[in-house]
Amino acid sequence: MMRGMEEPEEPVARGPLSGCLVADFSRVLAGPLATMLLGDLGATVVKVEHSRGDDTRQWGPPFKDGESTYFLSVNRNKRSVVLDLSSPEGAADALRLAERATVLVENFRPGRLAAFGLGFDQLAEVNPGLVYCSVSGFGGAGTPGADLAGYDFVVQAMSGLMDITGPAGGPASKVGVAVVDVLTGLYATIGILAALGARRDSGRGQLVEVNLMSSALASLVNQSSAYLNTGAVPHAMGNRHPSIAPYETLATRDGVLAVAAGNDGQFRLLCGALGEEGLADDERFATNPARVAHRDALVTLLEERLAARPTSEWVEVLRAANVPCGPVNDLAAAFDDARRLGLDAVLEQSGTTGGVLSVSNPLGLSGSPVSYRRPPPPLGHDTEEVLEWLRTPHPTAPLDPG
Repeated sequence: MMRGMEEPEEPVARGPLSGCLVADFSRVLAGPLATMLLGDLGATVVKVEHSRGDDTRQWGPPFKDGESTYFLSVNRNKRSVVLDLSSPEGAADALRLAERATVLVENFRPGRLAAFGLGFDQLAEVNPGLVYCSVSGFGGAGTPGADLAGYDFVVQAMSGLMDITGPAGGPASKVGVAVVDVLTGLYATIGILAALGARRDSGRGQLVEVNLMSSALASLVNQSSAYLNTGAVPHAMGNRHPSIAPYETLATRDGVLAVAAGNDGQFRLLCGALGEEGLADDERFATNPARVAHRDALVTLLEERLAARPTSEWVEVLRAANVPCGPVNDLAAAFDDARRLGLDAVLEQSGTTGGVLSVSNPLGLSGSPVSYRRPPPPLGHDTEEVLEWLRTPHPTAPLDPG
């Protein structure tokens, strides 16, 4: 299914962050993802860009109607304003925006915005309720890593994520998307929402700090825990799980099948569906620790049976037996599956340069749903409107979130 702006307009529900003004001084991915999510939740987001625009505007191909699809992925529900922070006028306008903002998000080099009068301590004096979120690569101002540039690819390498990704015994591999940036953006969003919750009680904002390296290490969850608690250093295992079997891709007659038998009961169901009930009682495979210890032998036996049919048939058989499984899709097949499953995964918006497709926000809120009010903006599209509002000493109305 596809949500589209071409449908008859309905009143936009008041989002949980309606009335919240977000000053977005971030660029590339982690910060812009966080501010887009805040915008989806009803906040009014003003994206401040330099004259060249967010770096991702030039990251292509591919392009859609002249705009980078990378930029389009994380910049809906925003206004674009071009400001030169190095000029007195631009710095003054930026300060006006920060003084009126509820939230400010930035990912400049730590301490850099303070040179323009836009550091947290400076703004807390004039806007004590401001929630100020700083996103960095390796830590905030005053830390040894403050001067290091933070790029997802470098952090994937440094955090150990690349070392546990890819084929066993093969070269370290990055994940196929900037997953550390995405996770950091999600952590930033959580921190901002927590600070807004605390603000309701205290009336005061606070500094929220998040960095790519810490976000990556925290997101390694069981792998980090295994190392910290046992000293064992995990390495890449391909599609295998270090602690569960079978929890991997298995060869079929015409391809591979992802199977996730996460407990003994599911393994017994798998064996029954394959017509190999005796495997569940074999002492080598009767428990998960035993299956992990004898994984190679188990996989050989399973793949001998799976070779009898193509992947599509096994998916039907195993799902009918309540065995978690699925095909290994490319993106086209993935969106087809989402549509067949009845998920509203795709959003269509009409913009100044044509139609824009993006992935819908996955949050489902029954009382205060997310909303899609603005497509990703062309560079500087809203400069005049926003500056007029900022330069009005006492505006009678807030900046319209729509």
